[in-house]
Amino acid sequence: MQPINTAADIAAGLDGLATADPRLAPVIDAVPDIPLRRSEAGFASLASVVVSQQVSKASAAAIWERLTALVDPLEPRGFLDGGEAAWREAGLSRPKQAALIAISEAVLAGRLDLVRLCDIEPQQAIERMTAIKGIGPWTAETYLLFAAGHPDIFPAGDVALRAAVADAFGLAARPEIAELRVIAESWTPWRSVAARLFWAFYAQRRNRDVLPV
Repeated sequence: MQPINTAADIAAGLDGLATADPRLAPVIDAVPDIPLRRSEAGFASLASVVVSQQVSKASAAAIWERLTALVDPLEPRGFLDGGEAAWREAGLSRPKQAALIAISEAVLAGRLDLVRLCDIEPQQAIERMTAIKGIGPWTAETYLLFAAGHPDIFPAGDVALRAAVADAFGLAARPEIAELRVIAESWTPWRSVAARLFWAFYAQRRNRDVLPV
C-alpha cells in the first residue's frame, strides 16, 4: 500500500475505516480536520519523537526549540559534540540524553539507517529500532508513522490515543495497551489514519494539540 503522503490519502483511509468499523463513522463526522503532519526521515525526526516522550506538547516544543538552536544542524555527530552542557541547557532529561547518545552512536556506526528503515516492512523496522537502548515501541511506531508515512501503524501505547478511544466508544476506562492493539486490528490496513483520527478527536475534545511530532 502507498504511504500516507497527502490529504487525499487520509480521505481514502477514512473511507476505508468507516466501512471496516461503523463505530468510527461518528468519530470521523466529529473531526473536520485531520493533520497530515509528515516529517523528513532521519536523525532529527527521531530526535523530535524522543523529545516528545512522556511530556506535554508545550514542554516538548520548548525543549525542541532550545535543542535545535544549540545543535544546528541537529545530526548525530553534532549532537554528541554538543555535550552534556548543551543537553542540560536544552532541558533534556538524563534518560533522553542517554537515548539520543545511543541513537547517535548507532547511526554513526552504521547499525541504524533511519532512512532505509522507512522502506522495509514495519515490524522488521520496529525490531531493529527497539534493539537500540532508549527506543521503545511507541517511539519506533511514531517515527515510522510520521517519517515514513507507513499506512498501517497504531502506537497503542500512546496515552492520548487510549483516552480518545475510550471517549469515542464510551468505555469506562482507557483500554490497556494490549487491548487497544486488538481493537485496532480491525482498522487494518489503515491504522495510521485511525491514529491520526483519534489524535484529532482527542485534541478537539480536550482543546489541545497532542500529536507527538
